[in-house]
Amino acid sequence: MSEMQIQSVLQQMRALSQAGRIEGSAPVAAVKEPQAAGSDFASKLHEAIRDVNEIQQEATGMQTKFELGDNNVSLPQVMVAMNKSSIAFEATNQVRNRLLSAYQEVMSMSV
Repeated sequence: MSEMQIQSVLQQMRALSQAGRIEGSAPVAAVKEPQAAGSDFASKLHEAIRDVNEIQQEATGMQTKFELGDNNVSLPQVMVAMNKSSIAFEATNQVRNRLLSAYQEVMSMSV
C-alpha cells in the first residue's frame, strides 16, 4: 500500500471520527440511503455486525500472513487493517451501549 493510500485512509478515518463526535446528528449512511421496502432494523443490525466481523477476520488474516513472512503484506497494511478493525468494533460497541440505554429508559417508563 502506497503512502498516498495510507494518508487517504487516515483522512477518511479522521472525518468519520469527527462526524461521530457531533451529538444529535444523523449518521451519514442514514441520510444518503433511503429505506428499502422490507428492510427492518434487525436485518440492518445483523448486516452491520457481520460486516464488522468480516473486517476483523481480514485484519487477523493479514496479521497472520505478515507474521509468517508473506512478502505481499507490509506492516503499514497490517496496522491500517488492525486500526480499521478496532474502530469498527468500538463503533459497534457504542451502538450496543446506546441501544441498551434506550431499552432501559423505555422499560422504566410508567404506562
